[in-house]
Amino acid sequence: MAMQKELIDKILKLKKKKKAVILVHNYQRPVIYKIADFIGDSLDLSIAATETTARIIVFCGVDFMAESAKILNPEKKVLLPTKAATCPMAAMINATALRKFKKRHPGAAVVCYINTTAEVKAESDICCTSRNAGEIVNSLPNKQIIFVPDIHLAEYVQTQTKKRIIPWKGYCYVHAAILAETIKEAKKSHPKAEVIAHPESPMEVLKLADHVCGTGGMIKYAKQSKAKEFIVATEEGMTNRLKLEVPGKKFYPAAGVCFNQKAVNLKNVYESLNREKYEIEVPEKVRIKAKKALDRMLEISID
Repeated sequence: MAMQKELIDKILKLKKKKKAVILVHNYQRPVIYKIADFIGDSLDLSIAATETTARIIVFCGVDFMAESAKILNPEKKVLLPTKAATCPMAAMINATALRKFKKRHPGAAVVCYINTTAEVKAESDICCTSRNAGEIVNSLPNKQIIFVPDIHLAEYVQTQTKKRIIPWKGYCYVHAAILAETIKEAKKSHPKAEVIAHPESPMEVLKLADHVCGTGGMIKYAKQSKAKEFIVATEEGMTNRLKLEVPGKKFYPAAGVCFNQKAVNLKNVYESLNREKYEIEVPEKVRIKAKKALDRMLEISID
């Protein structure tokens, strides 16, 4: 604990000296929350990235999040604390594969989940997050929508629109592993608990949920609900965030760990900030096109 406190103090001092801001995703370890300037979901962090006046952005999340921050802030230095903080789902599609897919569905608009690489965003019409996916899809004039890369989120969006959703068959390894049987057993153990589920989960899990939303929405829902207990169907770290934000209520995890998110720790955050590594770079041609997809999303979401 003494070593933890020492590292936290060093990071906070270095952050101030270097005019840096630290953005932290909800799935990070609780100790990482202690060095954060802002904690949130992908949409919250995208907005925060556009509003910061810092010289350096340290992104405690996974690679696509840091890339998004760089796309929106080309003049700033964006750092990812460790190269191990990748997103396997984002790696399930690339720009070449998407271009081929688009040729098979002419006339369809492309909506890419924010959990994608800069190159995939550059090939898309608009970006979305789990919070605003349905709203984004319904804002488009096209009757057919290519949705990449998460098939489970695509299936959920299909329930929110009359448009035809054409999904890519990617998935999040944490959410895809959540079983309906696990939720049923949790409800037996905690009969008074409500189920809140992330839309990256399989449809049979979502059908058992009292509320489906992204991680930011989970905090809002837990605060407003009359329930005192919740079964949380998303990466288990979210229960730590909920306990901090909604004290007095109980939260039971119903999913596993994202080892990629947990690759970030105090030591590599300090090393990243101290040595200004690992810097995120996005080729300008790609960045400009990808920024259009993110800007379109932010215009709709902020309004």
